[in-house]
Amino acid sequence: MEENKKIILVGIPGVGKTSLLSQVVESLKEKNKVVSVVNYGTLMFDVAKENGLKDRDNLRKLPVVEQQKLQKIAAEKIAAHDEEITIIDTHAFISSPEGYYPGLPEHVLKIIQPSNFVSVAAKPEEIYNRRMKDESRDRDKITLINIKKELEYQTGMISACAVITGVPVRHILNGEGKIDEAANKIINAIGL
Repeated sequence: MEENKKIILVGIPGVGKTSLLSQVVESLKEKNKVVSVVNYGTLMFDVAKENGLKDRDNLRKLPVVEQQKLQKIAAEKIAAHDEEITIIDTHAFISSPEGYYPGLPEHVLKIIQPSNFVSVAAKPEEIYNRRMKDESRDRDKITLINIKKELEYQTGMISACAVITGVPVRHILNGEGKIDEAANKIINAIGL
């Protein structure tokens, strides 16, 4: 029997990660693969709601020690998934009041034991335009310079995760109108 794959897919807001993820899942299901998608932030928020947090966008404003507790609980829930393929939709870092906090610190990686990392990016101008159109979330003010910095932090953080775990990372550019191409690169990168 094939081993279960846990793929961690990261991308800063506006790279088109959600749309790309939908395309990947659809393609994998067409190949008769059993796929589940877990949103790490949603799991964390579900636990935080039990403790009185009302707005998901306030997760990143919690003290780091609180975020660590929530990360651990969410990681344990993810580790319990035994589907053929579990894709974890998350971020490589969280912009908190204390600075950029890793979304996937070592203690989380040890619990989840990922098989692959995928880092999704897009051109800064495309990200800026996508964020400006997204009225569904309470986002911080952005500039092209900040977006470029976020992309650099993402690359650094996810590369560190690959080094810590010994697991491969694939960097994917999700260019405007090229979602099929990006989805195929992800599927090839994870060996499916």
